[in-house]
Amino acid sequence: MVAEGQIRSMRAALRTIWVDGRPIERFAYVVGLGLLLSGIAHFGVFLIEGGPWQGPVSWRKPVTFGLSFGLTLITLVWVSTWIRLGDRVRAAMVGLFTAASVLEVSFISVQAWRGVPSHFNDDTSLDRAISTSLAIGGGLILISVLTFTVAALRAGSVDRTDMRLAIRSGLVLLVVALAVGVAMIARGIIALRSADPDLAYTTAGAFKPIHAVAMHGVLVLPGLAWLLGFTCWTDLLRLRVVQLGVVGYALVALAVGVESALEVSPFAAPVLADVVVITGLVALTLSGIVAVYGVVHFPTKDTNPIRTA
Repeated sequence: MVAEGQIRSMRAALRTIWVDGRPIERFAYVVGLGLLLSGIAHFGVFLIEGGPWQGPVSWRKPVTFGLSFGLTLITLVWVSTWIRLGDRVRAAMVGLFTAASVLEVSFISVQAWRGVPSHFNDDTSLDRAISTSLAIGGGLILISVLTFTVAALRAGSVDRTDMRLAIRSGLVLLVVALAVGVAMIARGIIALRSADPDLAYTTAGAFKPIHAVAMHGVLVLPGLAWLLGFTCWTDLLRLRVVQLGVVGYALVALAVGVESALEVSPFAAPVLADVVVITGLVALTLSGIVAVYGVVHFPTKDTNPIRTA
């Protein structure tokens, strides 16, 4: 069992995220929670109304977009607090990502309620305007994420070496996810211009697995480093555990990425790909187990083990 003092330290660290947060960060956290609730609410609509879960017109899109954007917004804002960055730039990028997230989820939801596709849809002037707005929102998201990534890659951007590696790796993976999203849209538009809407959704959908896997590394890896902050282990030992987690996550992303590029379903992948994925998952899981073991058996005596920029 984790000592009571450790539990109190973790609770205090979680409270600090809100209490010490800048106004724009608190606002973003609230918006992120709202997006999560939107996703949950749309899942309730799906359970009541029914209908297809897959396809260009389904309740799946407002559900997954609400949950994914809500979680990513909260995560990115929290991760950004560890990075040394000018206050004006930080506020601008947090605000940009927040606004773009609301735009994306809102228009996806509007189209779901209208019963029409949200992407690759130019049937009416409204549909074209929404598709264009979604593309602009994606561009704004890419700008903000790239800004945070460049800042994190600077020397001395994050104090703790293990957290520095976790944040850099997570942000690079997020950039990959966004790049994949751009590729999905580009392929879909090309297919749409060939007067084959069904092909547009099929070709774009082939990249969904790597898009999803790469997007949430920015939560998993810094979360692992955050947990290690409650151990009394040396910087080098914490770094080694994070390195194990990064390698594991990278192996999974690599295998899934190759499968997506070759348009091979993860459920029909060759044995070699399965071996790589399993190896990565084992390494990632092991890093998490080691971190939990460290918190339980080697707790830090520091009253404030978690520090941000």
